[in-house]
Amino acid sequence: MTKVGLFGIGLDTYWAQFEGLLDNLLGYQNSIKHKIEQFGIEVVDAGMVDNPVKAQAAAEFLKKSDVEIVFLYVSTYALSSTVLPVAQKIKVPTIILNLQPVPVLDYAAFNALGDRGKMTGVWLEHCQACSVPEIACVFNRAGIQYDFVTGYLEDEQAWSEIESWVAAAKVAAAMRTNRLGILGHYYGGMLDVYTDTTKQSAVFGTHIELLEMCELKKLRDEVTIEDIEIKIQEFRSVFEVTEECDQDEIERAAHTSVALDRLIEAHDLGSMAYYYEGMAGNDYENIVTSVIAGNTLLTGKNIPVAGECEVKNAQAMKIMAELGAGGSFSEFYLMDFNDDIVMLGHDGPAHFAIAEGTVKLVPLPLFHGKPGKGLSIQMSVKHGPVTLLSVVEGKDGIFLLTAEGESVEGPVLNIGNTNSRYRFSIGAREFMNQWSKKGPAHHCAIGIGHVADKIDKLGKILGIEVVKIC
Repeated sequence: MTKVGLFGIGLDTYWAQFEGLLDNLLGYQNSIKHKIEQFGIEVVDAGMVDNPVKAQAAAEFLKKSDVEIVFLYVSTYALSSTVLPVAQKIKVPTIILNLQPVPVLDYAAFNALGDRGKMTGVWLEHCQACSVPEIACVFNRAGIQYDFVTGYLEDEQAWSEIESWVAAAKVAAAMRTNRLGILGHYYGGMLDVYTDTTKQSAVFGTHIELLEMCELKKLRDEVTIEDIEIKIQEFRSVFEVTEECDQDEIERAAHTSVALDRLIEAHDLGSMAYYYEGMAGNDYENIVTSVIAGNTLLTGKNIPVAGECEVKNAQAMKIMAELGAGGSFSEFYLMDFNDDIVMLGHDGPAHFAIAEGTVKLVPLPLFHGKPGKGLSIQMSVKHGPVTLLSVVEGKDGIFLLTAEGESVEGPVLNIGNTNSRYRFSIGAREFMNQWSKKGPAHHCAIGIGHVADKIDKLGKILGIEVVKIC
Protein backbone atom coordinates (compact mmCIF):
# COMPACT_ATOMS: atom_id res chain seq x y z
CA MET A 1 0.00 0.00 0.00
CA THR A 2 1.20 3.50 -0.82
CA LYS A 3 2.56 5.36 2.21
CA VAL A 4 2.21 8.99 3.25
CA GLY A 5 3.84 10.56 6.27
CA LEU A 6 2.27 12.57 9.06
CA PHE A 7 3.75 14.53 11.93
CA GLY A 8 2.45 17.24 14.20
CA ILE A 9 4.35 20.23 15.50
CA GLY A 10 4.04 22.12 18.78
CA LEU A 11 6.18 23.78 21.43
CA ASP A 12 7.23 21.64 24.41
CA THR A 13 7.37 24.71 26.67
CA TYR A 14 3.56 24.85 26.57
CA TRP A 15 2.81 21.38 27.96
CA ALA A 16 3.70 22.12 31.58
CA GLN A 17 2.07 25.54 31.38
CA PHE A 18 -1.35 24.50 30.08
CA GLU A 19 -2.98 21.39 31.47
CA GLY A 20 -4.66 19.15 28.87
CA LEU A 21 -3.34 21.07 25.88
CA LEU A 22 -1.00 18.34 24.62
CA ASP A 23 -3.63 15.60 25.04
CA ASN A 24 -6.17 17.61 23.06
CA LEU A 25 -3.71 18.30 20.25
CA LEU A 26 -2.64 14.65 20.07
CA GLY A 27 -6.33 13.72 19.84
CA TYR A 28 -6.77 16.01 16.85
CA GLN A 29 -3.69 14.54 15.18
CA ASN A 30 -4.96 11.01 15.75
CA SER A 31 -8.32 11.86 14.18
CA ILE A 32 -6.52 13.34 11.15
CA LYS A 33 -4.53 10.13 10.78
CA HIS A 34 -7.64 7.95 10.85
CA LYS A 35 -9.48 10.12 8.32
CA ILE A 36 -6.56 9.99 5.89
CA GLU A 37 -6.40 6.21 6.28
CA GLN A 38 -10.01 6.04 5.09
CA PHE A 39 -8.75 7.10 1.64
CA GLY A 40 -7.09 3.69 1.31
CA ILE A 41 -3.52 4.65 2.10
CA GLU A 42 -1.03 3.77 4.84
CA VAL A 43 -0.25 6.68 7.17
CA VAL A 44 3.17 6.66 8.82
CA ASP A 45 2.73 8.84 11.91
CA ALA A 46 5.90 10.29 13.41
CA GLY A 47 3.99 11.74 16.36
CA MET A 48 4.32 15.17 17.89
CA VAL A 49 7.55 17.03 17.09
CA ASP A 50 7.94 19.74 19.71
CA ASN A 51 11.71 20.32 19.81
CA PRO A 52 14.71 20.03 17.45
CA VAL A 53 15.85 16.68 18.90
CA LYS A 54 12.50 15.08 18.09
CA ALA A 55 12.67 16.69 14.64
CA GLN A 56 15.83 14.75 13.82
CA ALA A 57 14.25 11.48 15.00
CA ALA A 58 11.07 12.13 12.99
CA ALA A 59 13.13 12.93 9.90
CA GLU A 60 15.01 9.62 10.15
CA PHE A 61 11.80 7.68 10.75
CA LEU A 62 9.91 9.18 7.80
CA LYS A 63 12.91 8.87 5.49
CA LYS A 64 13.26 5.16 6.26
CA SER A 65 9.52 4.66 5.77
CA ASP A 66 9.80 5.74 2.10
CA VAL A 67 6.71 7.97 2.07
CA GLU A 68 5.43 9.67 -1.09
CA ILE A 69 4.43 12.93 0.61
CA VAL A 70 4.27 14.20 4.18
CA PHE A 71 1.35 15.90 5.88
CA LEU A 72 2.55 18.40 8.48
CA TYR A 73 -0.17 19.13 11.04
CA VAL A 74 0.32 22.52 12.69
CA SER A 75 -1.33 21.77 16.03
CA THR A 76 -0.41 25.07 17.70
CA TYR A 77 2.39 27.59 17.51
CA ALA A 78 5.72 25.82 16.89
CA LEU A 79 9.25 26.94 16.12
CA SER A 80 10.33 26.62 12.50
CA SER A 81 13.51 24.96 13.77
CA THR A 82 11.38 21.90 14.56
CA VAL A 83 10.14 21.70 10.96
CA LEU A 84 13.09 22.43 8.70
CA PRO A 85 15.21 19.37 9.63
CA VAL A 86 12.33 17.04 8.71
CA ALA A 87 11.61 18.64 5.35
CA GLN A 88 15.29 18.76 4.46
CA LYS A 89 15.78 15.08 5.22
CA ILE A 90 12.74 13.49 3.60
CA LYS A 91 12.97 15.38 0.29
CA VAL A 92 9.32 14.83 -0.66
CA PRO A 93 6.57 17.48 -0.89
CA THR A 94 5.33 18.68 2.49
CA ILE A 95 1.62 19.48 2.76
CA ILE A 96 1.03 21.87 5.64
CA LEU A 97 -2.29 21.19 7.37
CA ASN A 98 -3.49 24.49 8.82
CA LEU A 99 -6.60 22.96 10.39
CA GLN A 100 -8.35 24.57 13.36
CA PRO A 101 -10.45 22.34 15.62
CA VAL A 102 -13.59 24.37 14.80
CA PRO A 103 -14.57 26.93 12.15
CA VAL A 104 -15.05 29.65 14.75
CA LEU A 105 -14.21 30.00 18.42
CA ASP A 106 -17.15 30.54 20.76
CA TYR A 107 -16.05 34.03 21.79
CA ALA A 108 -18.67 34.47 24.52
CA ALA A 109 -17.84 31.16 26.21
CA PHE A 110 -14.13 31.84 25.81
CA ASN A 111 -14.28 35.30 27.41
CA ALA A 112 -16.50 33.96 30.20
CA LEU A 113 -13.73 31.62 31.40
CA GLY A 114 -12.39 34.43 33.54
CA ASP A 115 -8.98 32.82 34.07
CA ARG A 116 -6.51 34.31 31.59
CA GLY A 117 -4.22 31.32 31.98
CA LYS A 118 -6.95 28.91 30.94
CA MET A 119 -8.01 31.31 28.20
CA THR A 120 -4.49 31.36 26.77
CA GLY A 121 -4.45 27.55 26.73
CA VAL A 122 -7.72 27.44 24.79
CA TRP A 123 -6.42 30.07 22.38
CA LEU A 124 -3.23 28.06 21.79
CA GLU A 125 -5.41 25.05 20.95
CA HIS A 126 -6.90 27.09 18.11
CA CYS A 127 -3.92 29.14 16.88
CA GLN A 128 -2.79 26.87 14.02
CA ALA A 129 -2.47 29.86 11.67
CA CYS A 130 0.19 31.45 13.87
CA SER A 131 3.07 29.32 12.56
CA VAL A 132 2.01 29.16 8.92
CA PRO A 133 3.79 32.32 7.69
CA GLU A 134 6.92 31.40 9.65
CA ILE A 135 7.10 27.93 8.13
CA ALA A 136 6.48 29.27 4.63
CA CYS A 137 9.18 31.91 5.07
CA VAL A 138 11.77 29.33 6.09
CA PHE A 139 10.73 26.84 3.39
CA ASN A 140 10.95 29.57 0.73
CA ARG A 141 14.44 30.53 1.83
CA ALA A 142 15.52 26.88 2.01
CA GLY A 143 14.02 25.90 -1.36
CA ILE A 144 11.64 23.35 0.20
CA GLN A 145 8.63 22.21 -1.86
CA TYR A 146 5.38 22.65 0.07
CA ASP A 147 1.69 23.46 -0.17
CA PHE A 148 -1.14 24.34 2.22
CA VAL A 149 -4.51 22.95 3.17
CA THR A 150 -6.30 25.57 5.27
CA GLY A 151 -9.60 25.05 7.07
CA TYR A 152 -10.89 23.21 10.13
CA LEU A 153 -11.09 19.57 11.21
CA GLU A 154 -14.57 18.86 9.80
CA ASP A 155 -14.16 21.12 6.75
CA GLU A 156 -15.36 19.28 3.61
CA GLN A 157 -13.35 21.54 1.32
CA ALA A 158 -10.15 20.91 3.26
CA TRP A 159 -10.71 17.15 3.26
CA SER A 160 -11.44 17.20 -0.46
CA GLU A 161 -8.00 18.79 -0.94
CA ILE A 162 -6.37 16.21 1.34
CA GLU A 163 -8.08 13.39 -0.58
CA SER A 164 -6.72 14.87 -3.84
CA TRP A 165 -3.20 14.84 -2.40
CA VAL A 166 -3.64 11.21 -1.36
CA ALA A 167 -4.94 10.29 -4.83
CA ALA A 168 -1.99 12.04 -6.46
CA ALA A 169 0.44 10.24 -4.17
CA LYS A 170 -1.09 6.90 -5.15
CA VAL A 171 -0.74 7.73 -8.84
CA ALA A 172 2.88 8.81 -8.42
CA ALA A 173 3.64 5.47 -6.73
CA ALA A 174 1.74 3.52 -9.38
CA MET A 175 3.54 5.25 -12.25
CA ARG A 176 6.91 4.61 -10.66
CA THR A 177 6.22 0.88 -10.37
CA ASN A 178 4.43 0.57 -13.71
CA ARG A 179 5.86 -1.49 -16.56
CA LEU A 180 4.90 -0.10 -19.97
CA GLY A 181 5.30 -2.36 -23.00
CA ILE A 182 6.12 -1.08 -26.49
CA LEU A 183 4.98 -3.50 -29.18
CA GLY A 184 6.04 -2.83 -32.75
CA HIS A 185 7.03 0.67 -33.80
CA TYR A 186 5.77 4.22 -34.30
CA TYR A 187 3.34 5.11 -37.06
CA GLY A 188 5.79 6.43 -39.64
CA GLY A 189 5.77 10.21 -40.02
CA MET A 190 3.79 11.07 -36.87
CA LEU A 191 6.56 13.26 -35.54
CA ASP A 192 4.39 14.53 -32.68
CA VAL A 193 4.01 11.00 -31.33
CA TYR A 194 7.73 10.24 -31.12
CA THR A 195 9.09 10.49 -27.59
CA ASP A 196 12.22 10.14 -25.50
CA THR A 197 11.55 7.01 -23.46
CA THR A 198 14.46 7.83 -21.17
CA LYS A 199 12.67 11.05 -20.19
CA GLN A 200 9.48 9.10 -19.58
CA SER A 201 11.34 6.83 -17.16
CA ALA A 202 13.18 9.75 -15.57
CA VAL A 203 10.02 11.76 -14.88
CA PHE A 204 7.51 9.03 -14.01
CA GLY A 205 9.81 6.19 -12.96
CA THR A 206 8.08 3.94 -15.48
CA HIS A 207 9.95 0.86 -16.69
CA ILE A 208 9.86 0.52 -20.48
CA GLU A 209 9.71 -3.05 -21.80
CA LEU A 210 10.40 -3.52 -25.51
CA LEU A 211 8.28 -6.34 -26.93
CA GLU A 212 8.57 -8.46 -30.07
CA MET A 213 5.79 -9.34 -32.48
CA CYS A 214 7.25 -12.82 -32.82
CA GLU A 215 6.62 -13.44 -29.13
CA LEU A 216 2.99 -12.41 -29.53
CA LYS A 217 2.72 -14.75 -32.53
CA LYS A 218 4.19 -17.63 -30.52
CA LEU A 219 1.72 -17.00 -27.71
CA ARG A 220 -1.09 -16.87 -30.27
CA ASP A 221 0.00 -20.14 -31.84
CA GLU A 222 -0.38 -21.80 -28.43
CA VAL A 223 -4.01 -20.70 -27.94
CA THR A 224 -6.55 -23.53 -27.88
CA ILE A 225 -10.09 -23.70 -29.23
CA GLU A 226 -11.36 -23.78 -25.65
CA ASP A 227 -9.40 -20.56 -24.91
CA ILE A 228 -11.05 -18.87 -27.88
CA GLU A 229 -14.54 -19.99 -26.85
CA ILE A 230 -14.05 -18.60 -23.33
CA LYS A 231 -12.81 -15.30 -24.73
CA ILE A 232 -15.81 -15.05 -27.08
CA GLN A 233 -18.06 -15.44 -24.04
CA GLU A 234 -16.18 -12.52 -22.44
CA PHE A 235 -16.69 -10.47 -25.61
CA ARG A 236 -20.43 -11.10 -25.43
CA SER A 237 -20.57 -10.22 -21.72
CA VAL A 238 -18.85 -6.85 -22.24
CA PHE A 239 -19.76 -5.87 -25.81
CA GLU A 240 -22.89 -5.89 -27.89
CA VAL A 241 -21.53 -8.12 -30.65
CA THR A 242 -23.53 -6.91 -33.63
CA GLU A 243 -25.02 -9.29 -36.18
CA GLU A 244 -22.79 -7.72 -38.83
CA CYS A 245 -19.74 -9.36 -37.27
CA ASP A 246 -18.58 -12.40 -39.19
CA GLN A 247 -17.98 -15.44 -36.97
CA ASP A 248 -14.49 -15.89 -38.41
CA GLU A 249 -13.63 -12.29 -37.45
CA ILE A 250 -14.98 -12.80 -33.92
CA GLU A 251 -12.84 -15.91 -33.54
CA ARG A 252 -9.79 -14.14 -35.00
CA ALA A 253 -10.16 -11.24 -32.54
CA ALA A 254 -10.72 -13.63 -29.62
CA HIS A 255 -7.68 -15.67 -30.66
CA THR A 256 -5.51 -12.56 -30.57
CA SER A 257 -7.09 -11.30 -27.35
CA VAL A 258 -6.05 -14.44 -25.49
CA ALA A 259 -2.48 -14.00 -26.75
CA LEU A 260 -2.47 -10.34 -25.68
CA ASP A 261 -3.57 -11.32 -22.17
CA ARG A 262 -0.68 -13.75 -21.98
CA LEU A 263 1.81 -11.20 -23.29
CA ILE A 264 0.70 -8.76 -20.60
CA GLU A 265 0.99 -11.46 -17.95
CA ALA A 266 4.39 -12.69 -19.17
CA HIS A 267 5.93 -9.23 -18.81
CA ASP A 268 3.82 -8.02 -15.86
CA LEU A 269 2.70 -4.98 -17.84
CA GLY A 270 0.45 -2.25 -16.49
CA SER A 271 0.10 -0.45 -19.84
CA MET A 272 1.16 -0.77 -23.47
CA ALA A 273 1.63 1.20 -26.68
CA TYR A 274 1.56 -0.59 -30.02
CA TYR A 275 1.58 -0.27 -33.78
CA TYR A 276 2.70 -2.51 -36.60
CA GLU A 277 2.31 -2.87 -40.35
CA GLY A 278 2.98 -6.31 -41.77
CA MET A 279 3.20 -7.13 -45.45
CA ALA A 280 -0.16 -8.09 -46.97
CA GLY A 281 -1.02 -11.64 -45.98
CA ASN A 282 1.73 -11.76 -43.35
CA ASP A 283 1.05 -13.39 -39.96
CA TYR A 284 1.92 -10.17 -38.16
CA GLU A 285 -0.59 -8.21 -40.22
CA ASN A 286 -3.19 -10.81 -39.30
CA ILE A 287 -2.41 -10.25 -35.63
CA VAL A 288 -2.26 -6.46 -35.60
CA THR A 289 -5.56 -6.10 -37.49
CA SER A 290 -7.35 -8.15 -34.82
CA VAL A 291 -6.16 -6.46 -31.60
CA ILE A 292 -8.79 -3.78 -31.00
CA ALA A 293 -11.30 -5.91 -29.10
CA GLY A 294 -8.65 -7.49 -26.88
CA ASN A 295 -6.91 -4.21 -26.22
CA THR A 296 -10.25 -2.65 -25.31
CA LEU A 297 -10.82 -5.38 -22.73
CA LEU A 298 -7.37 -4.71 -21.27
CA THR A 299 -7.96 -0.95 -21.21
CA GLY A 300 -11.29 -1.40 -19.41
CA LYS A 301 -9.44 -3.46 -16.79
CA ASN A 302 -7.12 -0.48 -16.17
CA ILE A 303 -4.27 -1.86 -18.27
CA PRO A 304 -4.49 0.95 -20.83
CA VAL A 305 -3.37 0.30 -24.39
CA ALA A 306 -2.64 3.16 -26.81
CA GLY A 307 -2.52 2.66 -30.57
CA GLU A 308 -0.13 4.19 -33.09
CA CYS A 309 2.63 3.52 -30.53
CA GLU A 310 1.68 6.67 -28.63
CA VAL A 311 3.78 6.08 -25.52
CA LYS A 312 3.00 9.51 -24.08
CA ASN A 313 -0.71 8.83 -24.34
CA ALA A 314 -0.33 5.39 -22.76
CA GLN A 315 1.19 7.29 -19.83
CA ALA A 316 -1.72 9.74 -19.77
CA MET A 317 -4.22 6.88 -19.94
CA LYS A 318 -2.44 5.15 -17.05
CA ILE A 319 -2.64 8.29 -14.92
CA MET A 320 -6.36 8.58 -15.59
CA ALA A 321 -6.86 4.87 -14.87
CA GLU A 322 -5.07 5.15 -11.53
CA LEU A 323 -7.26 8.13 -10.64
CA GLY A 324 -10.30 5.92 -11.25
CA ALA A 325 -11.40 8.15 -14.14
CA GLY A 326 -10.91 5.64 -16.96
CA GLY A 327 -8.79 7.15 -19.68
CA SER A 328 -9.89 6.40 -23.24
CA PHE A 329 -7.63 6.76 -26.30
CA SER A 330 -8.78 9.80 -28.29
CA GLU A 331 -7.94 12.30 -31.00
CA PHE A 332 -9.78 15.29 -32.45
CA TYR A 333 -12.43 14.34 -35.02
CA LEU A 334 -14.30 17.49 -35.98
CA MET A 335 -15.92 20.62 -34.64
CA ASP A 336 -19.62 21.47 -34.57
CA PHE A 337 -19.80 25.27 -34.63
CA ASN A 338 -23.59 25.32 -34.37
CA ASP A 339 -23.54 23.42 -31.06
CA ASP A 340 -20.14 24.83 -30.02
CA ILE A 341 -18.67 21.38 -29.33
CA VAL A 342 -15.55 19.42 -30.25
CA MET A 343 -15.84 15.76 -31.18
CA LEU A 344 -13.08 13.37 -30.16
CA GLY A 345 -12.67 9.64 -30.65
CA HIS A 346 -10.46 6.97 -32.21
CA ASP A 347 -10.58 3.74 -34.16
CA GLY A 348 -8.39 1.96 -31.62
CA PRO A 349 -8.83 0.65 -28.07
CA ALA A 350 -11.46 2.24 -25.84
CA HIS A 351 -12.17 2.21 -22.10
CA PHE A 352 -15.41 0.23 -22.05
CA ALA A 353 -16.00 0.91 -18.34
CA ILE A 354 -16.69 4.62 -18.98
CA ALA A 355 -19.13 4.15 -21.88
CA GLU A 356 -22.50 5.81 -22.24
CA GLY A 357 -24.81 2.88 -22.88
CA THR A 358 -23.71 -0.19 -24.81
CA VAL A 359 -20.27 -0.82 -26.28
CA LYS A 360 -20.70 -2.27 -29.74
CA LEU A 361 -18.29 -4.60 -31.49
CA VAL A 362 -18.65 -3.90 -35.20
CA PRO A 363 -16.82 -4.81 -38.41
CA LEU A 364 -14.70 -2.26 -40.31
CA PRO A 365 -14.08 -2.92 -44.01
CA LEU A 366 -10.81 -1.01 -43.64
CA PHE A 367 -8.75 0.76 -40.98
CA HIS A 368 -8.27 4.27 -42.31
CA GLY A 369 -4.61 5.05 -42.86
CA LYS A 370 -3.64 1.51 -41.85
CA PRO A 371 -3.56 -1.85 -43.61
CA GLY A 372 -6.22 -4.51 -43.33
CA LYS A 373 -9.71 -4.78 -41.88
CA GLY A 374 -11.26 -6.26 -38.75
CA LEU A 375 -13.47 -5.63 -35.75
CA SER A 376 -13.64 -2.30 -33.98
CA ILE A 377 -15.46 -0.56 -31.12
CA GLN A 378 -18.39 1.85 -31.44
CA MET A 379 -19.07 3.75 -28.20
CA SER A 380 -19.34 7.17 -26.61
CA VAL A 381 -17.98 8.36 -23.28
CA LYS A 382 -20.51 8.67 -20.47
CA HIS A 383 -22.38 11.98 -20.49
CA GLY A 384 -21.35 14.39 -17.77
CA PRO A 385 -18.10 15.91 -16.49
CA VAL A 386 -14.88 14.78 -18.16
CA THR A 387 -11.19 15.60 -18.02
CA LEU A 388 -8.73 15.55 -20.91
CA LEU A 389 -5.08 14.79 -20.23
CA SER A 390 -2.03 14.85 -22.45
CA VAL A 391 1.55 14.05 -21.46
CA VAL A 392 3.46 16.64 -23.47
CA GLU A 393 7.12 16.53 -24.38
CA GLY A 394 8.08 20.13 -25.03
CA LYS A 395 11.41 21.77 -25.74
CA ASP A 396 11.99 22.23 -21.99
CA GLY A 397 10.94 18.73 -20.95
CA ILE A 398 7.77 16.86 -20.02
CA PHE A 399 4.66 18.53 -18.64
CA LEU A 400 1.00 17.67 -18.19
CA LEU A 401 -1.74 19.40 -20.19
CA THR A 402 -5.29 19.16 -18.94
CA ALA A 403 -8.78 20.54 -19.49
CA GLU A 404 -12.15 19.95 -17.88
CA GLY A 405 -15.35 19.84 -19.90
CA GLU A 406 -18.58 17.94 -20.39
CA SER A 407 -19.50 14.97 -22.54
CA VAL A 408 -22.86 15.97 -24.00
CA GLU A 409 -25.69 14.33 -25.88
CA GLY A 410 -26.07 14.66 -29.63
CA PRO A 411 -25.38 12.91 -32.91
CA VAL A 412 -22.08 11.03 -33.31
CA LEU A 413 -20.38 9.31 -36.24
CA ASN A 414 -21.48 5.69 -36.50
CA ILE A 415 -18.33 4.61 -38.34
CA GLY A 416 -17.17 1.89 -35.98
CA ASN A 417 -15.09 4.26 -33.87
CA THR A 418 -15.30 5.64 -30.37
CA ASN A 419 -16.48 9.24 -30.56
CA SER A 420 -18.21 11.72 -28.26
CA ARG A 421 -19.24 15.35 -28.18
CA TYR A 422 -17.45 17.63 -25.71
CA ARG A 423 -18.30 21.13 -24.53
CA PHE A 424 -15.82 23.45 -22.79
CA SER A 425 -16.41 26.57 -20.70
CA ILE A 426 -14.26 28.72 -23.00
CA GLY A 427 -16.01 27.55 -26.17
CA ALA A 428 -14.88 25.18 -28.91
CA ARG A 429 -12.83 27.72 -30.88
CA GLU A 430 -10.84 29.04 -27.94
CA PHE A 431 -10.35 25.57 -26.53
CA MET A 432 -8.89 24.27 -29.79
CA ASN A 433 -6.57 27.26 -30.10
CA GLN A 434 -5.31 27.19 -26.52
CA TRP A 435 -4.95 23.41 -26.34
CA SER A 436 -3.07 23.17 -29.63
CA LYS A 437 -0.70 26.04 -28.81
CA LYS A 438 0.68 24.06 -25.89
CA GLY A 439 2.09 21.57 -28.39
CA PRO A 440 0.66 18.20 -27.36
CA ALA A 441 0.59 15.22 -29.69
CA HIS A 442 -2.72 14.87 -31.50
CA HIS A 443 -3.85 12.17 -29.04
CA CYS A 444 -5.15 12.62 -25.51
CA ALA A 445 -6.69 10.53 -22.74
CA ILE A 446 -10.28 11.24 -21.73
CA GLY A 447 -11.63 10.27 -18.32
CA ILE A 448 -14.88 10.82 -16.50
CA GLY A 449 -15.21 13.37 -13.71
CA HIS A 450 -13.32 16.60 -13.09
CA VAL A 451 -9.92 15.50 -11.79
CA ALA A 452 -7.65 18.36 -12.91
CA ASP A 453 -7.00 19.30 -9.28
CA LYS A 454 -5.60 15.82 -8.61
CA ILE A 455 -3.50 16.01 -11.77
CA ASP A 456 -2.15 19.37 -10.63
CA LYS A 457 -1.08 17.82 -7.33
CA LEU A 458 0.52 14.89 -9.17
CA GLY A 459 2.58 17.39 -11.12
CA LYS A 460 3.77 18.98 -7.88
CA ILE A 461 4.78 15.59 -6.50
CA LEU A 462 6.65 14.73 -9.73
CA GLY A 463 8.15 18.20 -9.96
CA ILE A 464 6.76 18.97 -13.42
CA GLU A 465 4.52 21.73 -14.75
CA VAL A 466 0.79 21.23 -15.15
CA VAL A 467 -1.08 23.49 -17.58
CA LYS A 468 -4.87 23.69 -17.30
CA ILE A 469 -6.70 25.15 -20.30
CA CYS A 470 -10.16 25.31 -18.73
